[in-house]
Amino acid sequence: MKKPKQKIILKGIGASPGKAKGKVKILNFPEEIEKINGREIIVTSFLTPDFIAAVKRSRRILGVITDKGGLTCHAAIVVRELKIPYIAGAIKATKKLRENMAIDMDGEKGIIWES
Repeated sequence: MKKPKQKIILKGIGASPGKAKGKVKILNFPEEIEKINGREIIVTSFLTPDFIAAVKRSRRILGVITDKGGLTCHAAIVVRELKIPYIAGAIKATKKLRENMAIDMDGEKGIIWES
């Protein structure tokens, strides 16, 4: 029996390879990184230096998705070093993805599916 195709929700720029499956945590401020319990994918507008520092401290992040950014931005380089899947430039991700929504992401292809 063939597995049904997953519905693509968003596309962005594949900025750090790898796949992740987890629940969405929308973060507006770096301090909110404390909301991460594990098995979650953080979604934010842009990874500022403060966000990057918080991501480095937290070992519970499965993946990162941002509204803005690109393949060569500083955040993409750092997240690649941490070996965390990252999709940049997924325009309106913070609006289209909902808190605790189950998603799959492919950080190489830049695709986000509904789980």
